[in-house]
Amino acid sequence: MSSSSRRSRTRRSGSSPSISEEQISELLSKLQAALPESQARNGAHRGSAARVLQETCSYIRSLHREVDELSETLAALLASDAVTAEQAAVIRSLLM
Repeated sequence: MSSSSRRSRTRRSGSSPSISEEQISELLSKLQAALPESQARNGAHRGSAARVLQETCSYIRSLHREVDELSETLAALLASDAVTAEQAAVIRSLLM
C-alpha cells in the first residue's frame, strides 16, 4: 500500500464521525426528493447514489444558469428607460 493511500484512509477514518449506511441512504432520499425531476418518480424507484449526485449537480448548474440569465435581464431592465430612477432604487433596495 502506498503512503498516499494510507494517508487518505487515515484522514477518512480519523477525526470526523462516521456516517452509517442508513444515514447515507436517508440523506440521499432527502436530496432526491428535493430535485424537481425526481418528484414525479419519487415513489417509483430510488436511483443509485451516483445518479442522485449527478442529478443534483445538473440541477445546481441549471440554477446557476438561470440566476445568470435573470441577472442579465434585470441589469438590462434597470439600464433601460422602462424603469424610472425611483423604481430602480426600490428594486436595488430589495436585492440588497
